[in-house]
Amino acid sequence: MMPEQEAEWNVSDPQENAPGAPAAEPLIDAATELPPPPPGEEVPAGAAGPAASVAAANELSQLKGERDQLLDRLARLQAEFDNARKRAERERLEFRDYATGNVVEQFLPVLDNFSLALSASGSAEQLRSGVALIVKQMEEILRQMQVAPVPTVGEAFDPRVHEALGTVEREDLPDQHVAEEIRRGYKLRERLLRPAMVRVAHNPKQTSE
Repeated sequence: MMPEQEAEWNVSDPQENAPGAPAAEPLIDAATELPPPPPGEEVPAGAAGPAASVAAANELSQLKGERDQLLDRLARLQAEFDNARKRAERERLEFRDYATGNVVEQFLPVLDNFSLALSASGSAEQLRSGVALIVKQMEEILRQMQVAPVPTVGEAFDPRVHEALGTVEREDLPDQHVAEEIRRGYKLRERLLRPAMVRVAHNPKQTSE
């Protein structure tokens, strides 16, 4: 065992530890410029140099410019949206006023006739005839506006257009049909403006059967 260990220890260069031997020269001189790293190999941090710092500063400046452009565009879009909303609201109010004025203009002659009827001196029958003519005039205006009364007396009770205020016993009408109209209802085309207030017939003959 001992001779083998001595053989391993004596493998080193005899001049390396010899007294007075010159020191070994370094393999690479410190002043020698290292070759650039091969493509794809990462450069250690801090070794990029001033060029990388300038490029990073330029990129940051470009990003700030794009951000400012986006913020300016966002502000412009917000202003345009607010202006469009205000314009739409103004147009809606103008259209409502126009529609209201058109309706009121058609009923002004009716109001004039009512004023004439109140100031007229005549019998009750003449006053009644004048009011009947005014009612016909109003019904004609409503008809031109496509406003029609809801059918009531003799019609089957329909909760969609009729509002029942009670029942009356009637043998001359079918059960659950409108017997009386308390207040007339109206429809604008197919849209219900207000339901008709009615009383519904209760036919004891039909219910007993």
